[in-house]
Amino acid sequence: MNVIAKELNALISQANPHIMEMLSDMGKALFFPKGILSQSAEAKAKAHKINATIGIAKQGGSVMNLPAVTRYVSGIEPAEYLPYAPSFGLPGLREKWKKDLFEKNPSLKGTHISLPVVTSGITHGVSVFSDMWIDPGDVIILPDMMWGNYNMTFTVRNRAKIVHFRAYDEALTRFDLDDFESVIRAQAKNNDKIITVLNFPHNPSGYSLNRKEADRVANILLDIAQSGTHVVAACDDAYFGLFFDEETSKESLFAKLAGRHERLVAIKLDGATKEDYVWGLRVGFITYGMAADPADMDDLHQALEKKTAGCIRGNISNASHLGQTILLKAMADPAYHAQKQEKFSLLKQRATRIKGVLADPAYRSGFDVYPFNSGYFMCIRLKDVDAEQLRLHLLDRYGVGLIAIGDRNIRVAFSCLEETDVKTLFDIIMQGITDLRST
Repeated sequence: MNVIAKELNALISQANPHIMEMLSDMGKALFFPKGILSQSAEAKAKAHKINATIGIAKQGGSVMNLPAVTRYVSGIEPAEYLPYAPSFGLPGLREKWKKDLFEKNPSLKGTHISLPVVTSGITHGVSVFSDMWIDPGDVIILPDMMWGNYNMTFTVRNRAKIVHFRAYDEALTRFDLDDFESVIRAQAKNNDKIITVLNFPHNPSGYSLNRKEADRVANILLDIAQSGTHVVAACDDAYFGLFFDEETSKESLFAKLAGRHERLVAIKLDGATKEDYVWGLRVGFITYGMAADPADMDDLHQALEKKTAGCIRGNISNASHLGQTILLKAMADPAYHAQKQEKFSLLKQRATRIKGVLADPAYRSGFDVYPFNSGYFMCIRLKDVDAEQLRLHLLDRYGVGLIAIGDRNIRVAFSCLEETDVKTLFDIIMQGITDLRST
């Protein structure tokens, strides 16, 4: 093992030895190299005459560039986006995102959390999380309705064993936390470490826990940790902030888990992708929250940040400098929050319109509606036709595109659905069901 990795592991063990036990074999071996990167950083600070360390091209004291490229980026100097970004992410953006985490999640007040590390979108963040904390054969508990890419990341790339709990009760009246608790406690009895991903607002169903449900999830995981099982809880907050109902919990479960117990690691995976409607900029974040002696907390966080940045360095080198710069400037814009509120209100109006339309009993013979109150999506459960057959029929005959999930579920992305098209869409779905029933 590299000597730097050993040094980082010693810091982690000193702060909280349980965290060392929870890291994957790759996580234990990861480190952030000193070498060229540290020498370049030293030169940047002290080489006032000549600096011949940087692996970019310069001309006349400025970053070399092609006008054919830079003319498409106005208002930002080439030096702010053409050079490599740090593998950790831009320092100013990391500090700003951390500050905003406390504003978005007031319950975090007084909790020590790491400085967020920038990833190339939340999908990359999920992959880095998987590399650092999941070994082949590790158990990861997920709902039976889940984002399909989890399979690729957790089982194909890292060879984890996914164990499902039932997302909703049979009547589709509530998120099935009884089954969540039953499955996760059963796995905790048989494994020294359990891993779960808490994805709210939920993809694909568009549901977020209410305050009572969120407290229950946090208390279940805390109790398991207190009982002696290591718990790694990743909060996939891709759609954070898009909460449309009053009773919905408006904070991440990360705020209820960070720093609660030495056997419980809370990891927040979030980013600008959906929160700021910048899907192609690819800017996400990984933030850690865990328990340790306050005197060791800074060393613990920095060690994990360095391992995370090392994982990124050995994978993609760094996330988009341009994307990070644009986001940082946008977050400083005086109109930023008002503009976000405007878009939030638009999405909320669409969700409200769907609920109003589907209150009509005329649709009940064709499908049931999964509870939804947030995010981009909602789902329906078909009564007696095949989801894939219906999807193809609607596409071929009516020019309507939807996503089939399993044999009976259809996902509707109301994020891209105009409010005026809501009733038309569900009327066409009902007509499609009628068509298939008559064949």
